[in-house]
Amino acid sequence: MRVLVTGGAGYIGSQTAKCLDRSGFEPIVLDDFRTGHRWAVRWGPLIEGDLAERETVREAIHAMGVEAVVHFAADAYVGDSMRMPREYFRNNVVNTLGLLDVMLDAGVRTIVFSSTCATYGVPDHAPISEAHPQRPVNPYGESKLFVERVLRWYGEAYGLRWCALRYFNAAGADSEGELGEDHEPEPHLIPSVIRAALGLRAALEIYGTDYPTPDGTAIRDYIHVEDLAQAHVLALRHLLDDGEPGPFNLGTGTGFSVHEVIRAVERVSGNRVPVHPAPRRPGDPPALTADAGLAGRILGWRPQRSSLENIVRTAWAWDVARAKDDRVAVPSEEAVAWADAPRQ
Repeated sequence: MRVLVTGGAGYIGSQTAKCLDRSGFEPIVLDDFRTGHRWAVRWGPLIEGDLAERETVREAIHAMGVEAVVHFAADAYVGDSMRMPREYFRNNVVNTLGLLDVMLDAGVRTIVFSSTCATYGVPDHAPISEAHPQRPVNPYGESKLFVERVLRWYGEAYGLRWCALRYFNAAGADSEGELGEDHEPEPHLIPSVIRAALGLRAALEIYGTDYPTPDGTAIRDYIHVEDLAQAHVLALRHLLDDGEPGPFNLGTGTGFSVHEVIRAVERVSGNRVPVHPAPRRPGDPPALTADAGLAGRILGWRPQRSSLENIVRTAWAWDVARAKDDRVAVPSEEAVAWADAPRQ
Protein backbone atom coordinates (compact mmCIF):
# COMPACT_ATOMS: atom_id res chain seq x y z
CA MET A 1 0.00 0.00 0.00
CA ARG A 2 1.24 3.46 -0.91
CA VAL A 3 0.89 6.05 1.87
CA LEU A 4 1.31 9.80 1.36
CA VAL A 5 3.41 11.24 4.18
CA THR A 6 2.99 15.01 4.24
CA GLY A 7 5.92 16.69 5.97
CA GLY A 8 7.85 13.46 5.56
CA ALA A 9 11.21 15.25 5.53
CA GLY A 10 10.72 16.49 9.08
CA TYR A 11 11.84 15.07 12.42
CA ILE A 12 8.89 12.75 13.16
CA GLY A 13 7.71 12.46 9.55
CA SER A 14 11.00 11.03 8.29
CA GLN A 15 11.17 8.54 11.14
CA THR A 16 7.61 7.44 10.36
CA ALA A 17 8.44 7.09 6.65
CA LYS A 18 11.26 4.76 7.64
CA CYS A 19 8.98 2.79 9.95
CA LEU A 20 6.29 2.52 7.27
CA ASP A 21 8.87 1.18 4.82
CA ARG A 22 10.11 -1.38 7.35
CA SER A 23 6.47 -2.42 7.97
CA GLY A 24 5.64 -3.24 4.37
CA PHE A 25 4.13 0.06 3.22
CA GLU A 26 5.53 2.36 0.55
CA PRO A 27 5.81 5.94 1.86
CA ILE A 28 5.41 8.77 -0.66
CA VAL A 29 6.94 11.89 0.89
CA LEU A 30 5.47 15.31 0.16
CA ASP A 31 7.51 18.21 1.55
CA ASP A 32 8.39 21.79 0.62
CA PHE A 33 11.63 21.77 2.71
CA ARG A 34 10.71 24.90 4.59
CA THR A 35 11.74 23.10 7.77
CA GLY A 36 12.42 19.55 6.55
CA HIS A 37 15.69 18.18 5.17
CA ARG A 38 16.49 16.45 1.88
CA TRP A 39 18.93 14.11 3.60
CA ALA A 40 16.03 12.78 5.69
CA VAL A 41 14.11 11.48 2.64
CA ARG A 42 15.52 8.00 2.16
CA TRP A 43 12.51 5.71 2.05
CA GLY A 44 10.15 5.90 -0.92
CA PRO A 45 9.66 8.54 -3.62
CA LEU A 46 9.82 12.28 -2.95
CA ILE A 47 7.39 14.86 -4.30
CA GLU A 48 8.64 18.38 -3.65
CA GLY A 49 5.76 20.77 -3.21
CA ASP A 50 3.72 22.93 -0.89
CA LEU A 51 0.61 21.48 0.71
CA ALA A 52 -1.18 24.70 -0.27
CA GLU A 53 -0.75 23.72 -3.95
CA ARG A 54 -3.81 21.53 -4.31
CA GLU A 55 -2.98 20.49 -7.85
CA THR A 56 0.39 19.16 -6.70
CA VAL A 57 -1.31 17.12 -3.98
CA ARG A 58 -3.97 15.91 -6.41
CA GLU A 59 -1.39 14.80 -8.97
CA ALA A 60 0.64 13.05 -6.28
CA ILE A 61 -2.34 11.06 -5.02
CA HIS A 62 -3.46 10.04 -8.51
CA ALA A 63 -0.05 9.42 -10.08
CA MET A 64 1.31 7.40 -7.14
CA GLY A 65 -1.87 5.44 -6.41
CA VAL A 66 -2.03 6.69 -2.82
CA GLU A 67 -4.52 4.81 -0.63
CA ALA A 68 -3.95 6.49 2.77
CA VAL A 69 -2.35 9.61 4.26
CA VAL A 70 -0.22 10.27 7.33
CA HIS A 71 -0.36 14.02 7.83
CA PHE A 72 2.52 15.83 9.57
CA ALA A 73 2.90 19.01 7.53
CA ALA A 74 2.27 21.90 9.94
CA ASP A 75 3.88 24.75 11.82
CA ALA A 76 4.55 23.51 15.33
CA TYR A 77 6.10 26.13 17.63
CA VAL A 78 3.96 27.55 20.41
CA GLY A 79 5.86 30.83 20.68
CA ASP A 80 5.75 31.48 16.95
CA SER A 81 2.03 30.78 16.91
CA MET A 82 1.47 33.56 19.46
CA ARG A 83 3.33 36.00 17.21
CA MET A 84 2.03 34.75 13.87
CA PRO A 85 -1.46 33.24 14.32
CA ARG A 86 -2.42 34.04 10.71
CA GLU A 87 0.39 31.86 9.39
CA TYR A 88 -0.48 29.04 11.78
CA PHE A 89 -4.17 28.94 10.95
CA ARG A 90 -3.42 29.23 7.23
CA ASN A 91 -0.90 26.40 7.21
CA ASN A 92 -2.33 24.11 9.85
CA VAL A 93 -6.05 24.58 9.18
CA VAL A 94 -6.63 25.93 5.66
CA ASN A 95 -4.03 23.69 4.04
CA THR A 96 -5.35 20.65 5.90
CA LEU A 97 -8.87 21.41 4.69
CA GLY A 98 -7.46 21.51 1.16
CA LEU A 99 -5.72 18.17 1.68
CA LEU A 100 -8.95 16.60 2.92
CA ASP A 101 -10.86 17.95 -0.10
CA VAL A 102 -8.33 16.40 -2.48
CA MET A 103 -8.39 13.10 -0.56
CA LEU A 104 -12.17 12.82 -0.58
CA ASP A 105 -12.40 13.75 -4.27
CA ALA A 106 -9.89 10.99 -5.03
CA GLY A 107 -11.70 8.42 -2.89
CA VAL A 108 -8.93 8.28 -0.26
CA ARG A 109 -10.67 8.04 3.11
CA THR A 110 -7.96 7.01 5.59
CA ILE A 111 -5.80 9.53 7.47
CA VAL A 112 -3.57 9.46 10.54
CA PHE A 113 -3.25 13.00 11.85
CA SER A 114 -0.33 14.40 13.84
CA SER A 115 -1.96 16.22 16.75
CA THR A 116 -0.61 17.41 20.11
CA CYS A 117 -1.17 17.56 23.85
CA ALA A 118 -1.31 21.35 23.35
CA THR A 119 -5.02 20.86 22.58
CA TYR A 120 -5.56 20.29 26.33
CA GLY A 121 -4.14 23.65 27.39
CA VAL A 122 -3.37 23.97 31.10
CA PRO A 123 -4.59 20.65 32.54
CA ASP A 124 -6.84 20.21 35.55
CA HIS A 125 -4.84 17.18 36.59
CA ALA A 126 -2.17 14.76 35.40
CA PRO A 127 -1.85 12.26 33.88
CA ILE A 128 -4.17 13.44 31.13
CA SER A 129 -6.58 11.08 29.39
CA GLU A 130 -8.35 11.65 26.08
CA ALA A 131 -11.50 12.57 28.05
CA HIS A 132 -9.81 15.63 29.58
CA PRO A 133 -11.37 18.92 28.39
CA GLN A 134 -9.55 20.51 25.46
CA ARG A 135 -8.90 24.20 26.15
CA PRO A 136 -5.91 25.37 24.08
CA VAL A 137 -4.04 28.44 25.32
CA ASN A 138 -2.20 29.21 22.06
CA PRO A 139 -2.98 29.29 18.32
CA TYR A 140 -0.88 26.18 17.68
CA GLY A 141 -3.03 24.04 19.98
CA GLU A 142 -6.18 25.73 18.70
CA SER A 143 -5.28 24.94 15.09
CA LYS A 144 -4.75 21.26 15.87
CA LEU A 145 -8.00 21.05 17.83
CA PHE A 146 -9.88 22.64 14.93
CA VAL A 147 -8.60 19.91 12.60
CA GLU A 148 -9.53 17.19 15.09
CA ARG A 149 -13.09 18.51 15.09
CA VAL A 150 -13.12 18.64 11.29
CA LEU A 151 -11.98 15.01 11.14
CA ARG A 152 -14.81 13.91 13.40
CA TRP A 153 -17.47 15.68 11.33
CA TYR A 154 -15.94 14.52 8.04
CA GLY A 155 -16.10 11.00 9.42
CA GLU A 156 -19.81 11.44 10.12
CA ALA A 157 -20.61 13.06 6.77
CA TYR A 158 -18.18 11.46 4.29
CA GLY A 159 -17.04 8.21 5.88
CA LEU A 160 -13.51 9.51 6.54
CA ARG A 161 -11.55 7.09 8.72
CA TRP A 162 -9.15 8.91 11.00
CA CYS A 163 -6.93 8.77 14.04
CA ALA A 164 -5.55 11.88 15.77
CA LEU A 165 -2.36 11.12 17.69
CA ARG A 166 -1.83 13.60 20.51
CA TYR A 167 1.90 13.61 21.19
CA PHE A 168 3.41 14.75 24.42
CA ASN A 169 7.16 15.55 24.07
CA ALA A 170 8.86 13.90 21.10
CA ALA A 171 12.57 13.33 21.75
CA GLY A 172 15.55 11.13 20.94
CA ALA A 173 17.05 10.00 17.65
CA ASP A 174 17.04 6.98 15.38
CA SER A 175 18.84 4.07 17.06
CA GLU A 176 20.64 3.33 13.77
CA GLY A 177 21.98 6.87 13.56
CA GLU A 178 20.22 7.68 10.28
CA LEU A 179 17.75 10.32 11.50
CA GLY A 180 17.41 12.84 14.29
CA GLU A 181 16.35 16.29 15.39
CA ASP A 182 17.79 19.17 13.38
CA HIS A 183 16.02 22.49 13.99
CA GLU A 184 17.45 25.98 13.73
CA PRO A 185 16.83 27.62 16.09
CA GLU A 186 16.31 24.66 18.40
CA PRO A 187 13.16 25.06 20.55
CA HIS A 188 13.15 21.73 22.41
CA LEU A 189 14.68 20.97 25.78
CA ILE A 190 16.74 17.81 25.29
CA PRO A 191 18.66 18.92 22.17
CA SER A 192 19.11 22.34 23.79
CA VAL A 193 20.66 20.71 26.87
CA ILE A 194 22.92 18.64 24.62
CA ARG A 195 24.05 21.72 22.71
CA ALA A 196 24.95 23.36 26.01
CA ALA A 197 26.92 20.23 26.98
CA LEU A 198 28.74 20.35 23.63
CA GLY A 199 29.61 24.02 24.03
CA LEU A 200 27.37 25.03 21.14
CA ARG A 201 25.56 27.54 23.34
CA ALA A 202 26.81 29.54 26.29
CA ALA A 203 24.23 28.21 28.75
CA LEU A 204 20.85 26.54 28.94
CA GLU A 205 18.03 28.83 30.00
CA ILE A 206 15.70 27.21 32.52
CA TYR A 207 12.29 28.83 32.17
CA GLY A 208 10.95 28.76 35.70
CA THR A 209 12.57 27.40 38.85
CA ASP A 210 9.67 28.08 41.24
CA TYR A 211 7.04 25.60 40.04
CA PRO A 212 5.22 23.48 42.66
CA THR A 213 7.30 20.43 41.70
CA PRO A 214 9.94 18.54 43.72
CA ASP A 215 12.87 20.55 42.30
CA GLY A 216 10.99 23.68 41.19
CA THR A 217 11.31 23.03 37.43
CA ALA A 218 8.61 21.96 34.98
CA ILE A 219 7.90 18.28 34.42
CA ARG A 220 7.22 16.79 30.99
CA ASP A 221 6.50 13.38 29.49
CA TYR A 222 9.16 12.45 26.90
CA ILE A 223 8.47 9.88 24.20
CA HIS A 224 11.11 8.47 21.87
CA VAL A 225 10.60 9.38 18.21
CA GLU A 226 10.90 5.72 17.16
CA ASP A 227 8.02 4.83 19.50
CA LEU A 228 6.00 7.67 17.98
CA ALA A 229 6.70 6.38 14.48
CA GLN A 230 5.54 2.90 15.45
CA ALA A 231 2.31 4.37 16.83
CA HIS A 232 1.53 5.87 13.40
CA VAL A 233 1.95 2.49 11.73
CA LEU A 234 -0.28 0.83 14.33
CA ALA A 235 -2.91 3.55 13.95
CA LEU A 236 -2.87 3.09 10.18
CA ARG A 237 -3.28 -0.67 10.50
CA HIS A 238 -6.09 -0.10 13.01
CA LEU A 239 -8.00 2.00 10.48
CA LEU A 240 -7.33 -0.38 7.61
CA ASP A 241 -8.75 -3.19 9.77
CA ASP A 242 -11.96 -1.15 10.20
CA GLY A 243 -11.08 -0.04 13.73
CA GLU A 244 -13.02 2.82 15.24
CA PRO A 245 -11.74 6.35 14.47
CA GLY A 246 -10.70 8.58 17.33
CA PRO A 247 -7.94 10.35 19.26
CA PHE A 248 -5.07 8.67 21.12
CA ASN A 249 -2.57 10.11 23.57
CA LEU A 250 1.07 9.12 23.04
CA GLY A 251 3.30 9.33 26.07
CA THR A 252 4.82 7.18 28.79
CA GLY A 253 2.86 8.43 31.80
CA THR A 254 6.13 9.27 33.54
CA GLY A 255 7.40 12.83 33.75
CA PHE A 256 10.90 14.23 34.18
CA SER A 257 11.83 17.70 35.37
CA VAL A 258 14.24 20.03 33.59
CA HIS A 259 16.87 19.33 36.25
CA GLU A 260 16.44 15.57 35.80
CA VAL A 261 16.95 15.94 32.06
CA ILE A 262 20.09 18.00 32.65
CA ARG A 263 21.51 15.35 34.99
CA ALA A 264 20.76 12.62 32.43
CA VAL A 265 22.64 14.53 29.72
CA GLU A 266 25.58 15.06 32.09
CA ARG A 267 25.67 11.31 32.86
CA VAL A 268 25.62 10.29 29.19
CA SER A 269 28.00 12.97 27.94
CA GLY A 270 30.39 13.26 30.85
CA ASN A 271 30.18 17.05 30.39
CA ARG A 272 28.83 19.73 32.67
CA VAL A 273 25.78 21.66 31.44
CA PRO A 274 25.95 25.40 32.21
CA VAL A 275 22.53 26.79 33.13
CA HIS A 276 20.91 30.20 33.49
CA PRO A 277 17.60 30.60 35.40
CA ALA A 278 14.94 32.59 33.54
CA PRO A 279 11.32 33.57 34.24
CA ARG A 280 8.47 31.21 33.51
CA ARG A 281 6.90 31.37 30.07
CA PRO A 282 3.20 32.30 30.00
CA GLY A 283 0.91 29.28 29.76
CA ASP A 284 3.52 26.68 30.74
CA PRO A 285 1.87 24.28 33.24
CA PRO A 286 3.94 22.77 36.08
CA ALA A 287 3.47 19.19 34.84
CA LEU A 288 2.24 17.45 31.70
CA THR A 289 2.06 13.66 31.60
CA ALA A 290 -0.03 11.34 29.46
CA ASP A 291 -2.48 8.61 30.22
CA ALA A 292 -1.81 6.56 27.09
CA GLY A 293 -3.78 3.52 28.18
CA LEU A 294 -6.24 3.84 25.30
CA ALA A 295 -3.47 3.53 22.71
CA GLY A 296 -2.29 0.41 24.51
CA ARG A 297 -5.71 -1.19 24.64
CA ILE A 298 -6.93 -0.28 21.15
CA LEU A 299 -3.77 0.02 19.04
CA GLY A 300 -1.60 -2.44 20.96
CA TRP A 301 1.01 0.31 21.35
CA ARG A 302 3.61 0.16 24.10
CA PRO A 303 6.62 2.52 24.17
CA GLN A 304 9.72 0.34 24.00
CA ARG A 305 12.53 2.89 23.66
CA SER A 306 11.38 5.79 25.82
CA SER A 307 13.47 5.53 28.96
CA LEU A 308 15.08 8.89 29.62
CA GLU A 309 18.55 7.34 29.39
CA ASN A 310 17.86 5.88 25.94
CA ILE A 311 16.31 9.10 24.69
CA VAL A 312 19.33 11.09 25.81
CA ARG A 313 21.85 8.49 24.62
CA THR A 314 20.45 8.39 21.08
CA ALA A 315 20.04 12.18 20.93
CA TRP A 316 23.62 12.67 22.16
CA ALA A 317 25.02 10.27 19.56
CA TRP A 318 23.08 12.07 16.83
CA ASP A 319 24.19 15.57 17.86
CA VAL A 320 27.83 14.52 18.16
CA ALA A 321 27.67 13.00 14.66
CA ARG A 322 26.09 16.05 13.08
CA ALA A 323 28.58 18.36 14.81
CA LYS A 324 31.30 16.37 13.07
CA ASP A 325 29.35 16.46 9.80
CA ASP A 326 29.21 20.25 10.12
CA ARG A 327 25.40 20.28 9.97
CA VAL A 328 25.51 22.73 12.86
CA ALA A 329 28.09 25.40 13.45
CA VAL A 330 30.72 24.24 15.92
CA PRO A 331 32.30 27.28 17.61
CA SER A 332 35.50 25.61 18.72
CA GLU A 333 37.61 22.50 18.35
CA GLU A 334 37.08 21.89 22.06
CA ALA A 335 33.42 21.03 21.47
CA VAL A 336 34.29 18.11 19.20
CA ALA A 337 37.13 17.14 21.56
CA TRP A 338 34.58 16.85 24.35
CA ALA A 339 32.43 14.67 22.12
CA ASP A 340 35.37 12.36 21.47
CA ALA A 341 36.47 12.16 25.11
CA PRO A 342 35.94 8.87 26.99
CA ARG A 343 32.62 8.73 28.87
CA GLN A 344 32.49 8.35 32.63
